[in-house]
Amino acid sequence: MDMSTNHSLNNHFLIAMPALDDPNFHHTTTYICEHDENGALGVVINRPLDMQLGEILQHMGIKACNEEISSRQVYMGGPVQNDRGFVLHEPSGDWEATLKVTDTIGITSSRDILQAIAEGKGPKNAIVTLGYAGWGAGQLESELAANTWLSGPASSKIVFETPSEQRWLAAAALLGIDLNLLSSDAGHA
Repeated sequence: MDMSTNHSLNNHFLIAMPALDDPNFHHTTTYICEHDENGALGVVINRPLDMQLGEILQHMGIKACNEEISSRQVYMGGPVQNDRGFVLHEPSGDWEATLKVTDTIGITSSRDILQAIAEGKGPKNAIVTLGYAGWGAGQLESELAANTWLSGPASSKIVFETPSEQRWLAAAALLGIDLNLLSSDAGHA
């Protein structure tokens, strides 16, 4: 695909089709943070881990100022660098290592944002993930052509306000698609 014609999927959702059985991406919604001719990077926003933010902060020697912050859910952002934390947040702010996705949304991998969140001074909206999803040059385009994913413009309301177990269906609903009606089983009535 010629990316110069602006087919970037930055700030889009990748919604796993029901038939996608890769355990890393089954029934996932991925927020695309960067997409160009070199590949794509995103974070899965609906795969909660059995882990809370307090555990990560404690490991980093950062003290959370209250239990609400410590008990925040941490997500499996993808299979790449899943020992490393990434924060998808709004507003984008001014942090040491931020990839600006839109005028309001960024993804940050530096300690300073976690320190600010722990102190109650972080971005208004934030999702903490371990790892990210990555695609090499042309790989995502091939997967889209094979109908592995649905894609459409992202909604920060779904990312930051919709309960994680509803994000997969809600993201598809933005496109007018009810994933419950798409069966992953081949067959005839």
